[in-house]
Amino acid sequence: MTPEQSVSLLGGAVNLVVMMVSVLVVPGLLVGLMVSIFQAATQIQEQTLSFLPRLIVTLLTLIFTGHWLVAQLAALFHDIFQKVPGMIG
Repeated sequence: MTPEQSVSLLGGAVNLVVMMVSVLVVPGLLVGLMVSIFQAATQIQEQTLSFLPRLIVTLLTLIFTGHWLVAQLAALFHDIFQKVPGMIG
């Protein structure tokens, strides 16, 4: 296995991890920003008001995109298992 092949496999894995994390984190960040703006405008500083909507949005995102996330991860591992024997010998 050459260093270029190793870097290619690692790069694909890192890209997938960044994509998966961004799918889960970005909706929570947007909801957190909206709640923070609402709290600043109304001067309500309740901690559960900022935590609960982000939790709900993150769980809903996981429910709706979970199948796609698992399919992408399975495709990555399938691709790795298909490529590695050819790279070794």
